[in-house]
Amino acid sequence: MIENEQHPKRQVILAGLDQQNENFEYEMTELANLAAANNMIVVGQLVQKLERPNAATYFGKGKVTELKEALEYYGAEMVVTNDELSPSQIRNLEAGTQADIMDRTALILDIFASRAKTKIAKLQVAIAQLQYQLPRLRTSMNVRLDQQTGGGGGSFTSRGAGETKLEMNRRHIQHQISLMQAELTNIEADDETRRANRAKQSIRNVALVGYTNAGKSTIMNALVKRFGDNKEKTVFQADMLFATLETSVRKIQLPENQNFLLSDTVGFVSKLPHGLVAAFRATLAEAADADLLVQVVDYADPHYQEMMATTAQTLKEIGVGDIPMITVYNKADQIPEQVYPDRAGDTMILSAPDQPSQDLLVDVIKEHIFADYITTTLHIPFSDGQVVSELNDQATVHELSYDETGTIMKVTLTPIQVARFEKYQID
Repeated sequence: MIENEQHPKRQVILAGLDQQNENFEYEMTELANLAAANNMIVVGQLVQKLERPNAATYFGKGKVTELKEALEYYGAEMVVTNDELSPSQIRNLEAGTQADIMDRTALILDIFASRAKTKIAKLQVAIAQLQYQLPRLRTSMNVRLDQQTGGGGGSFTSRGAGETKLEMNRRHIQHQISLMQAELTNIEADDETRRANRAKQSIRNVALVGYTNAGKSTIMNALVKRFGDNKEKTVFQADMLFATLETSVRKIQLPENQNFLLSDTVGFVSKLPHGLVAAFRATLAEAADADLLVQVVDYADPHYQEMMATTAQTLKEIGVGDIPMITVYNKADQIPEQVYPDRAGDTMILSAPDQPSQDLLVDVIKEHIFADYITTTLHIPFSDGQVVSELNDQATVHELSYDETGTIMKVTLTPIQVARFEKYQID
């Protein structure tokens, strides 16, 4: 398992290729935020306009020289690139600049490794890191790939010691990945069993999804403090990218015995590494089983539309694209003269800490997840008094009266409850 460590602050230069991508400026801003989230100090930025990356060095030859000079001028020790680089591009850039090179993929993996807390999150990140490292393995600095153990020739028996070491490292990493994937499969099976048990109870599941640092955890904590079955069971929240990596599930108990599960999921980011997209499928299994998705958008961020496009693409990639979704434009309090809370259909403008905003969100959620609940009247004989107690505890009771033989209750029931109590219906 790869150990998670908090890195000391390193001075870095950001570097990117502008290939006439309309989102390039936004991607570079996001790269700076990712670097800051990884305890780095950005001291400079270098950009080159090219139609396509140089196959050998990512940048053109002249730009590599310029990058080396910039590193010396700023006293920086690392370059962070906006794209994922090939193993040869990293090697050649390091040789040309005499500095460490970290691409965007490695940066995101590094952040995830330092933030992972639960067993499943650590396994997912470790697998993604090892899969990233596998094609980038190098021999020891003092062992040459062509170093021979015996006489001439290029046969298998006389291949270099460096090559042998490289093969051993590859096999070791592949073995580690297999062991971790097996362990992850067992954990996911346990989680699936828990979700199946909840489904049998007919309790609805609502999942918060969206870009990292959009305010999902803030919304969840606000609802937990007001309606949670354990108001102290809040989740970690902070003004940083990827503050939450794990999926947290809390039970929300609304007035009149209306309950649902609320899931707070890991945030998205553009150019998410492929290894983590696979990991997200497991992390977001709660979202995949949700009855309703709540997309949380940082409305105060000028790039919120690009963030929404990234969210849509990521949900599609992980196979969570056909679940009903409402959209919450959050952080309205940070926008001058913005009126909130406000609603247009399944779209809301609100501020997570604002109680009227929370009430609006809950109302819209209720409209969706309780739409198939049925209001009916039951006549329950006095001999079945336990049924009355159960309905008082688990259903929304609107009216209660009595006649000579039993209790008359006007109640709102889930579809499963309707089937269970069908024999008592009188309308």
